[in-house]
Amino acid sequence: MDILITGGAGYIGSVLVPELLKQGHKVTVIDNFLYKQASLVGCCTDKNFTVINGDARDENLMARHIEEKDFIFPLAALVGFPLCDKDTVAAKTTNLGAVETVLKLRESSQKIIFPCTNSGYGLGQGQEYCTEESPIDPISLYGKTKMAAEKAVLEGGNSLTFRFATLFGASPRMRTDLLVNDFTYRAVFDRSLIVFEGSFMRNYLHVRDAAGAFIFAMENFEKMKGRQYNCGLSDANLSKIQLCEKIKEHIPSFMYIEAPVGTDPDKRNYLVSNERLESMGWRPKYTIDDGIEELIKVYTMIKNNIYGNV
Repeated sequence: MDILITGGAGYIGSVLVPELLKQGHKVTVIDNFLYKQASLVGCCTDKNFTVINGDARDENLMARHIEEKDFIFPLAALVGFPLCDKDTVAAKTTNLGAVETVLKLRESSQKIIFPCTNSGYGLGQGQEYCTEESPIDPISLYGKTKMAAEKAVLEGGNSLTFRFATLFGASPRMRTDLLVNDFTYRAVFDRSLIVFEGSFMRNYLHVRDAAGAFIFAMENFEKMKGRQYNCGLSDANLSKIQLCEKIKEHIPSFMYIEAPVGTDPDKRNYLVSNERLESMGWRPKYTIDDGIEELIKVYTMIKNNIYGNV
């Protein structure tokens, strides 16, 4: 297959691109290398790999490289509420506008797999599990732009979307600001953490399983197309305090306390069902414990604030 990936040098793309090349696919990446990352250097000896230093919002650039591609993965985005709030114009033009450009330029036969987020469920439904049919109520600009892009992609046809859980784990384009990655970082270096709204629930997913979901969707596209899929660990609907307890199993010296006052600006709180995707035959390979053990090894090598998103 011939695949175009915007934002392919990001957190997911830096794991996904090498796997696609390993399978023999042709991959073209368009990325503006905002974080000065060199996460795809190892791919450059592969004749099937093409990389363009450019912006996914550039319609002329996209028009030149979208032709004859079998699949398009619009990964380019400003990810997370802090980064989107820092540059609201870029958030709207990248998270939604660049996707609309893809839809404008692509042929109807070209297939799109789009990464969305389950943060669109906002405060969720209490103790009821959010399914793909649950009401959408995104709180942040990030959630709102991603959900608008998902709607446009599905309405455009010949497409499917993943509502990814909160990602964790190591990537060549590392991020330490994601919740599991952040809490583990603090456990390793600070040995302590103050937790706001510790009862708030999240679902989680290893970045390698997110990359694997794209490959699974390519292989099962015809039976999956036209729908959105929650994608996360069904045994990892955890509160922030439960996540801390899990990390403490690996780092016994880690101390944490829940703040009696104060709020977390990222007010996501929901239980998520991944049954629809699991009914297609997909299963994750990595657990929360796998990710924490991996991250402890990673943090023996890095302690640097460049591995964030803001």
